[in-house]
Amino acid sequence: MAQATGKQPATKKAPAAAPADVKGTKVGIVDSDARAKTRRVVVSYLAKHPKYGKYIRQRTILHVHDEQNASRVGDVVEVAPCRPISKTKNWRLVRIVEQRSAEAAALRSVKELQA
Repeated sequence: MAQATGKQPATKKAPAAAPADVKGTKVGIVDSDARAKTRRVVVSYLAKHPKYGKYIRQRTILHVHDEQNASRVGDVVEVAPCRPISKTKNWRLVRIVEQRSAEAAALRSVKELQA
């Protein structure tokens, strides 16, 4: 008979996924930050036309959960799929790749001055 030593069997924990290791990530540009903790991200890509073979510019609009409200309009962000958070929100913000919000704000102000 085996004696109980009081030690628990070692359990293996999966290491926390680094941002580069997250599966199914996409990179896009923040289009809207009007709602709290939600961003609208546009992911652009080229798709080959089935009949003519020409590459067509297309885009997908994703509703992304941003817990800290860190991203702003114009920022390049990386997003990953997650469990449904609301009716349309199935993506979460992984990281901000490049902050372009200051540049976008400057361009908007120039356009307003010209109008």
